[in-house]
Amino acid sequence: MEIIIQPTALAAATLAARLIATRLTNKPNLVLGCATGRTVESIYQRLVALHHEGLDFSGCRTFNLDEYVGLGSDDQRSYHYYMRQYLFDHVNISPTNTHLPNGVAPDLKAEARRYETAIAEAGGIDLQLLGLGETGHIGFNEPLSALMSRTRDKALAPITLQQNAGFFGGADKVPKQALTMGVGTILEAREILMVVTGKKKASILAKATEGPITAMISATALQLHGNCKIIVDEEAATELQGKDYYRWIFENEPDWQKFRTE
Repeated sequence: MEIIIQPTALAAATLAARLIATRLTNKPNLVLGCATGRTVESIYQRLVALHHEGLDFSGCRTFNLDEYVGLGSDDQRSYHYYMRQYLFDHVNISPTNTHLPNGVAPDLKAEARRYETAIAEAGGIDLQLLGLGETGHIGFNEPLSALMSRTRDKALAPITLQQNAGFFGGADKVPKQALTMGVGTILEAREILMVVTGKKKASILAKATEGPITAMISATALQLHGNCKIIVDEEAATELQGKDYYRWIFENEPDWQKFRTE
């Protein structure tokens, strides 16, 4: 695991987008795991800008982390709609190359198995983009999610319902379940990129990256991954014990030289 600290949320998003663009340029048929939420919106906006500068998405294939149960793809609150709004409709990616769980599938367990099979048939995920929930969840892997869990339907925690209340007109109107990649599914990605910004995430970021591995905080499982990069802004980094060392990594590791000099 590497933690890279950037001065602002915009700088963190820009660095994340540049890293994704580099991976896509190096492998035009990249399998990209996509996340949703406020943190990644600016990453997608920067990727769209890079597309206008020549970044080619025609061979890219995507798999999203999750979708609300009960929301169809045309529902403006669905993640299908979100991805079209922030990325898919603005780059040259084929709709047949974009994949999300079907939140209105009649058999949710069968849909979860289908999604796992689709990921495997694509060759697995090359780069998985993640945000960090305030409970420390990745995807919708709420507290006590098994660290080797697979794609499944999952009940959402009350704090998650409250956090998403603004999108639905109240916490009581947020779907109570979601289909989500499991922690084990996420860990199978060949590379993981998590982006965390804002002071509200400082405490949970420190627990997720420097605390013990626990099913109560699914993001702690990322400590087990051999190729995980976490890009944060200064506000999110305030409670990290090793922040001076993390700054040193970005300034001195050869792998980051390209991103320091451009």
